[in-house]
Amino acid sequence: MKNPLNRYLWFAGLALAFAIATGCQSSKNSSDAACCSMPEPTRTVGIVAIPPTKESQAAMTPQSALTELKGGNARFVAGHPRIRNNPADVKATASGQYPFAVVLSCLDSRQPIEIVLDQGIGDIFSARVAGNVLNDDILGSMEFACKVSGAKLIAVIGHSNCGAIKGAVDGAELGNLTGLLAKIKPAIEHVPADGQPRNSKNLQFVDKVSEMNVQLVMQQIRERSSILREMLDNGQIGLVGGMYDLSTGEVRFYSNSDK
Repeated sequence: MKNPLNRYLWFAGLALAFAIATGCQSSKNSSDAACCSMPEPTRTVGIVAIPPTKESQAAMTPQSALTELKGGNARFVAGHPRIRNNPADVKATASGQYPFAVVLSCLDSRQPIEIVLDQGIGDIFSARVAGNVLNDDILGSMEFACKVSGAKLIAVIGHSNCGAIKGAVDGAELGNLTGLLAKIKPAIEHVPADGQPRNSKNLQFVDKVSEMNVQLVMQQIRERSSILREMLDNGQIGLVGGMYDLSTGEVRFYSNSDK
């Protein structure tokens, strides 16, 4: 090693061997990390979803709006939600909003409607109240959503095993809740007697009342708002009902003509 050239070559060889060993280990770690972070084979990976624009809202029809809600629920059930950048969506919608639908659903924490329909910031108007009942404030909000802001679809979505429905069928009374539950009474009266107990212990009866409640709310929207009725008659907006299954995450959509 007394020869400077030999010494240089020895050190150069040592450095090269170290670099190769380190590179191989780094490559292996990167490969392992990539493998661990890879999505499931069936997961949808694509362009980040963005909120509706004025142009995309204008291009929407009531039917395409419904198709999007159905598709969103299918993505939710499959566990393949769209990729979203919420901070970017906040900035994009700060100066205006162009939602394509308005959804009336129950207050129930197990039915967060934007999540179960895979919708994000700026996509839909959401009105939530126990038992998805209708009142003047919600009706006025729907008129704003459709007539002023351009939404193309109204969806009324109840759900299985609904606590508000149970309270109504059992005749529960509690402060202001008493008046809210009274709005569900007509649905109870419309469900035929089938020989089974008409109370909250009969879950099949509870779900029938919940579905009837959705149908009656749809009728009330048409009957109580001349603005929305005209838009419906002219085909400017659509009106659908739906039932969310707490056990599966699926929404079954239907219109009045389906019943």
